[in-house]
Formats: sequence, C-alpha cells, structure tokens
Amino acid sequence: MSKLIVTAFLTLDGVMQAPGGPNEDADAGFEHGGWQVPYVDEDFMSLMSGVFERTADHLLLGRKTYDIFAAHWPRVTDADDPIAVKLNGMPKYVASRTLTSLEWNNSHLLKGEAADSVARLKEQLDGVIMTQGSSELIHTLQEHDLVDEYRLLVNPVILGTGKRLFAEGATPAAWKLTESRTTGVGVQYCVYQRAGKPEYGSFMLDEQE
Repeated sequence: MSKLIVTAFLTLDGVMQAPGGPNEDADAGFEHGGWQVPYVDEDFMSLMSGVFERTADHLLLGRKTYDIFAAHWPRVTDADDPIAVKLNGMPKYVASRTLTSLEWNNSHLLKGEAADSVARLKEQLDGVIMTQGSSELIHTLQEHDLVDEYRLLVNPVILGTGKRLFAEGATPAAWKLTESRTTGVGVQYCVYQRAGKPEYGSFMLDEQE
C-alpha cells in the first residue's frame, strides 16, 4: 500500500492558486497569478529537487494541473534538471471526467469517481503518491480522508482571494510537525504527518455555583 502526500505552495492566508504565472489559472477572476516567483531562489529549488527526487514515486494530478504541467515539462529536456527528469519519467495518474487521452509520457487516466479511484490506487501501488497543485482534487481527497502527509511551502505573502488548500468538508484530523526549515527569502517548509483524531479541551473557568 502506498502513502499519499500533498505538496502545496501556499500564501500565508492559504491560497494555492496560480503560483507560477499570470495566465496559469484565472478562475473566478484571480488577478495574482505568479505570486510565488519572487520567492523562488537557489535554496528553494534545491529543496524542491530533493522533495521530488527522494520522496515521490508516482504523481497524482487533477485535470487543470495536468494540462499546465503537460504543456511545460516535456519541453524541459535538460538532463541536468532533476525536477524535469523526474517528472517526465515517473508514472503520472490523472483524475478527470473530461479527458479521454493523455499525451505526456507515462501518464494514466483514472476511471470513475476520483475518491474511489485514488483509494484503489493507494491499495495497488507501493511507495509514495504525491500531488502537486490540483486544489479541487485535494479537496476531494480531504473529504474522504485519503491524505497521509502534507508538505507545505508557505510563502510570506497575503493575497486575500483565491483557491485555498483547506475547504469546508475536510475530515477533522490531528497532524504532527515532523520536519521544518526556512529558505533564505523566508519560505517556510513544513512536513505534517497524521496523528490520529483531534483532541479537545477548554480554557473556560468552571461556572460558580
């Protein structure tokens, strides 16, 4: 059985929409595309290279993120680019109701409802399945309690609008911080692993009789 890891680039207010460019995803009139670019330095790229090279065995994508990746990464043919080499060669699984064929090398279309398909995929595969982008798919995974780990890169910027990592309907769960570091420009990298169910308490003073 495999482990499912969500990797996400976030703002301080949890926005993950269109980090890489102005035209990446303008849904709902989003005007901040490319917000992450100023924070991508050598330290950031080294971190991400390690995440992909040492962590991911399979890539899981929603349709929109697949379209963005498939239009970009096959054109990056530098054999010394570790992220491109990894992404172009690794198995990729795409959850989509509209796509009928996939052109990117080693890509596979998941059939049926996304939650059921991903649950089966976790049972069938070994190693680590990693998602990137794919906010709508991630919300489905959260709703059905399929996420085992988060790897979040939180950028020091607030946008106020945009698609967010966590939405209403996520299954309540407790998480344990197992790794963290900060890049030279202040991007916080945090790894969270499952830690059971939430626990509750109270700071309220006992009512006086």
